[in-house]
Amino acid sequence: MTLWTAAKAAEATGGHATTDWQVNGVSIDTRTLQPGDLFVALKAARDGHDFVAQALEKGAGAALVSHVPEDVAKDAPLLIVDDVQAGLEALGQAARARTNARVVGVTGSVGKTSTKEMLATILESQGKTHASVASYNNHWGVPLTLARMPQDTAFSVIEIGMNHPGEIGPLARQTCPDVALVTTVAAVHLEAFESVAGIALEKAAIIEGLKDGGTAIVNADIDHTEILNQCAKDRGVRIVDFGRKASDYTLTHVTQSPESVHANAMVNGKPITFDVQSAGTHFAMNALGAMAACVALGVGLDRAINGLRHWSPVKGRGVREKIALATGGQIELLDDSYNANPTSMAAALDVLAASQGARRIAFLGDMKELGAQEQAMHAAMADIEAMARVDQVHCIGPLMQALHTALPQEKRGLWFETSAEMATHLPELIRQDDTVLAKGSLSMALALIVDGLRKMGQGGALDG
Repeated sequence: MTLWTAAKAAEATGGHATTDWQVNGVSIDTRTLQPGDLFVALKAARDGHDFVAQALEKGAGAALVSHVPEDVAKDAPLLIVDDVQAGLEALGQAARARTNARVVGVTGSVGKTSTKEMLATILESQGKTHASVASYNNHWGVPLTLARMPQDTAFSVIEIGMNHPGEIGPLARQTCPDVALVTTVAAVHLEAFESVAGIALEKAAIIEGLKDGGTAIVNADIDHTEILNQCAKDRGVRIVDFGRKASDYTLTHVTQSPESVHANAMVNGKPITFDVQSAGTHFAMNALGAMAACVALGVGLDRAINGLRHWSPVKGRGVREKIALATGGQIELLDDSYNANPTSMAAALDVLAASQGARRIAFLGDMKELGAQEQAMHAAMADIEAMARVDQVHCIGPLMQALHTALPQEKRGLWFETSAEMATHLPELIRQDDTVLAKGSLSMALALIVDGLRKMGQGGALDG
């Protein structure tokens, strides 16, 4: 199916098409580009114009550029604009404007991607659904996701993130969601904000982008709920809350097993139960918010509950697997290696603490962007309730040295500055029947620990 013609793309961006081309996808990376894609020559770590010729050789249907690169023929299929980033944003906004899709925008300090995936899983059973890939939630990820949206999409799920003040508002206005969901507000990116209240104000900016008559889905359990509610009131949109303190979608009880959670809730006075196919009470909260968003989009609550059963965590975000050891027996791996902050770290440790392994072992890496209190926040992890049920903690990174020092001697494992150094010691640290958590900020490369644990296995992961 044709996604963009030269004429429509030129109209959307105000650019000049060199030939009469058409494309069926949009890409910013020649490594993943598919034949027929529009290659967008963004300037990031490197200038995308340096890769236009390669993209065309790989079968790109056209390229979005600000000038004709020296190694590209002047009659090549191009869309020439003044600024490529602005051109991509214009393309995304045109895609949003031409579709009748019901759109939900998702933001929050923790749980954005998992909640986005829950929403996509539920909505896919209700109609053609388009969602953000991976964590494409920044200044280029959001317009790219929008630009990729087919005109006949029924539902769209757009993840919106931030690192600094002033980022969410413009992305929310581009997205123009029918429903805006804020999963939570927590101490993340504090090096760029003076307080958690400042983070709440930034997250509330997603509500400013709502369509007239839209719905704001707000976590009632956070300290700064009123900031979100006030933004929704100022915007004149409907407010629906969720959480243990909520009046609309009230979580009343969660039963956690090693591989799932069973939850009870009250929805507008009606008792419901639902299951999430992953351990962790935080997933029950995310699921409740996702169901509230789906209902606001017009999906029946019963259908949302049924659709949720098909969701499972994505790689690096709470995936649980059993690995048969080459030396005999097996271990259970909790792969939560994609990112970390104090809230998500505590949630992951809670899952580990509830596991049934002979020993509960954690490999924890630095939590980044926490500002002036970063050392204290790392050390404070030693005092959280779940830590009492963890047998040994191995720490990775300069900041995690604070936790290593704060841990009682019997829990204190090894400390190394890098995951690569720690990975070489895995065989001496792991025994059969252990349950092992890997958690840290992405730059700490806890994926090396995950890969090292898998390499200790024979024949790959077991079902379970």
